[in-house]
Amino acid sequence: MTHPILEMRSITKTFPGVIALEDVNFTVKQGEIHAICGENGAGKSTLMKVLSGVHPHGSYTGEIIYRGEPVSFNTIRQSEEAGIVIIHQELALIPELSVAENIFLGNEQKGAFGIDWTAAHEKARELTRMVGLDADTRTPIKNLGVGQQQLVEIARALAKNVELLILDEPTAALNEDDSALLLDLLRDLRAKGLTCVIISHKLNEIMAISDQITVIRDGLCIETMNVNAGDVSEDRIIAAMVGRSLDSRFPPHTPNIGEVFFEVEGWTVEHPEIPGRLVAKGSSFNVRRGEIVGFAGIMGAGRTELARSIFGRTYGRYLGGTIYIDGEEVKLPSVPAAIKHKISYVPEDRKVYGLNLLDDIQTTVVSADWKKVKEHGALSNSAIHEAGEAARSALGIKAHSVSVNVATLSGGNQQKTLLGKWLFPEPELLIVDEPTRGIDVGAKYEIYGLINELADAGKGVVVISSELPELIGLCDRIYTICEGAVTGVVARGETDQEQLMRLMTGVETHGAFTQTTISTESNEGR
Repeated sequence: MTHPILEMRSITKTFPGVIALEDVNFTVKQGEIHAICGENGAGKSTLMKVLSGVHPHGSYTGEIIYRGEPVSFNTIRQSEEAGIVIIHQELALIPELSVAENIFLGNEQKGAFGIDWTAAHEKARELTRMVGLDADTRTPIKNLGVGQQQLVEIARALAKNVELLILDEPTAALNEDDSALLLDLLRDLRAKGLTCVIISHKLNEIMAISDQITVIRDGLCIETMNVNAGDVSEDRIIAAMVGRSLDSRFPPHTPNIGEVFFEVEGWTVEHPEIPGRLVAKGSSFNVRRGEIVGFAGIMGAGRTELARSIFGRTYGRYLGGTIYIDGEEVKLPSVPAAIKHKISYVPEDRKVYGLNLLDDIQTTVVSADWKKVKEHGALSNSAIHEAGEAARSALGIKAHSVSVNVATLSGGNQQKTLLGKWLFPEPELLIVDEPTRGIDVGAKYEIYGLINELADAGKGVVVISSELPELIGLCDRIYTICEGAVTGVVARGETDQEQLMRLMTGVETHGAFTQTTISTESNEGR
C-alpha cells in the first residue's frame, strides 16, 4: 500500500473579510499525480501557498504532515529545502539570463573561486536532457518558446532535489503539442517516483494523467475522486466544481445576424524586429452586427499580431490595408483612435498587456475611458466606484470590495476585471484574445453568456482562441490563419476540428479570399 507523502489537516486561511479555506483536508500519496480542480477563487492556489510557505506558519490554522512528520514553513526556501517545489502559472524566469543561469538561480554551483560555470552548464545539460529540452544551456530564456520555458522551470525544480512538485496551470499557455509533451514528461517523472500535484482547468488533461482528483469549492474540500477506480467523468468533476450540473458547455444561443459593419481588406504588417518578415499578409475579413467571429491558427500563425496591428497599430510596422466601419474608411493609428471608433481589444497576456497590478478593481475598470468618469473636468470618485461595482456585479468578480488591488485576485477574476475594463468604453466591436485561458468551466460558461449578450445587443465580437472546441461551440463563423495569411472561413455547424486543422496548417484553403499583394515600402500617411 502506498503511504501518504503529504497530509494537510483542517487547514483554515482567512483574509480580511474573506474565508479563503475552511477546514480543508488534503492527502497526497507517494508517487502519484494528484490534481486539484475548482472554480477561480475556490482556494486551490491558496492551499498550495500555505503548503509552500508563501503564507507562513501562523497565518493559518491546521496542521501539515510531510513524510510522516509535522512541518511548519515560514518561507519558500524552507519548503524547497524539504523537497517541495511549486511552479506558478506565471513563470518566474529572467528573460535576459541563460537556461543554465535560470536553472541555478538562488541555487548556484559553487567552486573554489565563486560560481563554477563549467559544472553548472554540465549539470544543466543533464537536467535539460532529462526533461526533453533541446536547447543550448547558454541560450537566453527570451529566445525560448513558452513550452520550452516550462521545461526549464521543471529542470530548475529537479536541480533542487524535488520530491513533491506542484504545478499551477502548467499547460494554460501551451499549444496542444507542447501540452502533450509536458504531460508525457510528468508521466515519466511519476514512473521514476516523483510525486506531483497539478492545478488545472483542463479536465481532459487531468482525466488522462491523474491518479486522484480533489475538488475545492468556495474554500471547502468537496470530494476526492479515485481516477483509477473508473467512476470519474468530466460531468462529475464539473458538478462538484460548480455545485450543479452543466447540461452544455455553451449557453443556448440563437444568433440574430445583421449587415456587415466592420471590414478589413488587404491588411499587411511587417514584424517589428525582422525586416521583410510579414506577420499579416494581405489579410481580409469582415464582421456583421450580432455576429461572433472566431480566429483559429496554430501558435505563431499571426492571429494576435493581426488583432494588435488593427487595434491602434500596437504591433508591427504597417505596410498596407484598409479598414471600413459601416462602409466608410477609417484610420486607427493609435489606441485612442481605436477606442474613439468603438473598438476594444482584450489581450491574451493580461499581466503584460492588460492590467496594472498595482491598481484596484475600480480604477482598472475605468482606465480605458477616463472621460466617462469625469465631472466638470475632474475625475469623480463616486463615478469610478459606481463603474467598478457595476462591473463586479455584471461579471461576477469575486472580491469583498472594488477597492482591493487586482494583484490579490485569482487569475480568473483578473481576467473578468480585464473584460470589464474593455467593456467600459461600450464598444461596437470587441476583440477578445484567449478570453478563457486559465479559467474554470463555470466561469467559461459565464463569459460565453456575456459574449452572446453582446452579440444579441447588435455588437460584433471577434474571438481568438487556441481551443478549437471553444471556437466551434461559440462562433457563427471561423476564419483560419496560417503563416500570417487567411486560409479559410467556415460557418457554424459546417466544420470540425480536423478540417480546421487542415486549414490552419495550409493543407487546404476554403472560402473566397482576396490576398492583396502589398509593396514592402510603407504606405503610412497615404
